[in-house]
Amino acid sequence: MFTGIIQAIGKVSASQTRAQDVRLSIAAGGLDLADVQLGDSIAVNGVCLTVIEKQAHSFAVDVSAETLRCTTGFALDSAVNLEKALRLADRLGGHLVSGHVDGVGEVIRFAPAGDCFVLEVAAPDTIAKYVAAKGSITIDGVSLTVNHVAGNRFEVNLIPHTLEVTTLKQLKPGKRVNLEVDLLARYAERLLHYTPSPA
Repeated sequence: MFTGIIQAIGKVSASQTRAQDVRLSIAAGGLDLADVQLGDSIAVNGVCLTVIEKQAHSFAVDVSAETLRCTTGFALDSAVNLEKALRLADRLGGHLVSGHVDGVGEVIRFAPAGDCFVLEVAAPDTIAKYVAAKGSITIDGVSLTVNHVAGNRFEVNLIPHTLEVTTLKQLKPGKRVNLEVDLLARYAERLLHYTPSPA
C-alpha cells in the first residue's frame, strides 16, 4: 500500500525487453534506498513494482505485459514519480493507494490559476463512474482531491509544492496519465451490486 505522497523523482535509466515483459533500471534520484530490500515494493508513476536488484542509487524491476497494457508504460529516460511502500507507523498524508492502475486518462487542460494550476483529465468510461467531487484520485502516483466532475472529465488543482516535487509539472494537453480511483469507491459498488449465488 502507498499514500500517493511522492518521495522523489527518478528516471528510467535502462530498459531491456524480455519476451513480452520488460526489465527496467530506475535511477532513484533523491529516494533513500538504504532500507529497501529485494522483494520490496516501490510505486513508479503509481504502478506498484517489485525491487529485484538494488544498487546505492538505483534499482531494477520487472514489468509484465499486463502492466504495460493497462498503464502509460515506461519510456527510456522519462522522469517518474517514486514512493516506497507504506509502513504501519507512517503518516497517511494522502489516501490509501494500492499501486494497481485502473486505467489511462488523457490530459484535456493544464492551465495556470493564480499560483496553482488546474488539471482537467478525461477518464475512461469504465472508471469515470468512480470519480466523485471532493473524493480522491491518483494521477501518475500522486494523491489528489477531485474538485469538479462532468461526465467522464474531472478537474484537480495542483499547488506549487506538488508541481515542484512531482512530474506533473511536465503535463500538457494530450498527455496520457495513469489513474487509480479511490479503493472505497470500488468496494462500495461491489457491496451495492453483489448478488449471492443460488444455494
